[in-house]
Amino acid sequence: MKVIKVDPEKCTQCHTCDLWCGIEIGSEKKELNNAIHEKPQPVPRVYVEGNNFPLHCRHCEVAPCIDACPNGTMRRDPATGLVYVYEPTCIACWMCVMVCPFGIIAPSPSIHVAVKCDRCRNMEYPICVDVCPTKALALEEREEGATWYGYAPKRSY
Repeated sequence: MKVIKVDPEKCTQCHTCDLWCGIEIGSEKKELNNAIHEKPQPVPRVYVEGNNFPLHCRHCEVAPCIDACPNGTMRRDPATGLVYVYEPTCIACWMCVMVCPFGIIAPSPSIHVAVKCDRCRNMEYPICVDVCPTKALALEEREEGATWYGYAPKRSY
């Protein structure tokens, strides 16, 4: 499976990735000028924290968010292996938010669903990688045994 990898040396915290993520994924109009005025405001699925790089879901092989979700809203796409939120069934209990070991899943009170990066699973290529002006983001094959940028190691609960 391919994952989004971050080069923190190249990231300038410009927020281009989260701006365009919100517009592409969360906006009805898909245009910056119109998205600014939408209610509720588009919510990005990736965000830049004070740690100097964008935070993305690692699509854990053993995903605590899927196990904690009481009604199956957190799902894994069988074809791609990507973990995603099936928004129509989210009850905003935030259990997934509480158990994510990386703090990637965020509650969105404005749209009453949990939000997380799904690597733009319904698009050809992740928008954040495509628009990054410094090329700090790259879509790469997950390395076997990788534990830092790519995903969480296998765990048993």
